[in-house]
Amino acid sequence: MGSSEMDKGLNFSDEDGVGKRKSEMGIENKESKKSEMGIGKRNKKAKRRRFSIFPKFSCMRLDDEVPVVETPADEGGFDVEASQKGPGPAPNHLVVMVNGIIGSVDDWKYAAEQFVKAYPHDIIVYRSQSNYSKLTFDGVDVMGIRLAEEVQSVVKRTPHIQKISFVGHSLGGLVCRYAIAKLYEQRSARITCGQGMECSLNGSTDACAKEVSKKIAGLEPVNFITFATPHLGCRGHKQAPAFCGLYSLEKVAASSSWLLGRSGRHLFLKDHDEGKPPLLLRMASDSEDLPFISALQSFKRRVAYANTSFDYLVGWSTSSLRRRSDLPKRRNMKKVDKYPHIVNIEEATSVSFQEETPTMANINGHKSQQMEEAMIRGLTKLSWERVDVSFKGSIQKFLAHTAIQVQSYNINSDGVDVIQHMIDNFAF
Repeated sequence: MGSSEMDKGLNFSDEDGVGKRKSEMGIENKESKKSEMGIGKRNKKAKRRRFSIFPKFSCMRLDDEVPVVETPADEGGFDVEASQKGPGPAPNHLVVMVNGIIGSVDDWKYAAEQFVKAYPHDIIVYRSQSNYSKLTFDGVDVMGIRLAEEVQSVVKRTPHIQKISFVGHSLGGLVCRYAIAKLYEQRSARITCGQGMECSLNGSTDACAKEVSKKIAGLEPVNFITFATPHLGCRGHKQAPAFCGLYSLEKVAASSSWLLGRSGRHLFLKDHDEGKPPLLLRMASDSEDLPFISALQSFKRRVAYANTSFDYLVGWSTSSLRRRSDLPKRRNMKKVDKYPHIVNIEEATSVSFQEETPTMANINGHKSQQMEEAMIRGLTKLSWERVDVSFKGSIQKFLAHTAIQVQSYNINSDGVDVIQHMIDNFAF
């Protein structure tokens, strides 16, 4: 194309041509704006459709405003913390999460991430790896020792940590109870109390008094939380609902407890190591072995989440630390609007020590009812918050045992409100 032709082609002096182009441009702009507005509306509708597949709970956290990072730890577990901490001190509260029988480090993945999103500047979550898969058959004591060693290692490499909390699911709750007894420390210190006062430590008139400090792995114990944990074992009427309350089936299951290794014998109270009473019975008091109750008592709060029904592995009574006669009447239970699957909340109350715990010698032949009563009396010398959960009416109700902890979000999503309740009521 020649230069004259180019000039002619680029000549915008013609008014009709200019008007025509302006008109075309105006039409194009209007059309583009309409198109953009249409796209915007479609995007909004798409967003609404995208979120409508999730349960509409007011407590759910669907945003990713706080990036979360998982870091494989030297101990084999995973540290979960905020990836962008920002200015200020590092988180000083360690939350240890422990899986149940045949579980894995992934069982607490959802809950750990929600915890960190809620408190990015306050906590680090450690998902334990020391007891997984077949290692959960080794027994509560062996697993507890492994967990205690794992926690000590985590605390050693995170010197800025000052507080500690435990969250355990199913058998993991019992493992936590054993581990904290191994990690329990009680120290006495002297503080000035004035001249002329008798010292409670040495009987002299030195200006000092006694102050007791109770620690877990050298840290301040805060929350001890269990989900569907068989605190009273699985032996006895309806403690394992899968047996339909039939003693004949429970007897067969107890005799087959060896299939779950030492853990099975512990759960069915069939262990008599070195002539000692069953381990779970010993764990209901400060025994000559370990200070089980003192360790539990050192925590600011103790919480038991329990399924009221459809948990075919762990019964309502054993997981909520109640006698069956003390269970709330279902007709009196009401759902909480913010937490649709929580039907009853029993706040911690002061405990009376008037009832005497039956001694081992008074338990005739290790009968189930007598052992259960001894465990209840021993463990309820401490105050417990009890949270009763029901998945009745949910299509996931038959998975209640794993839904209560949201073991897998894809199949346990109905339990997100239970996890949110734990997060919302977490103490610091």
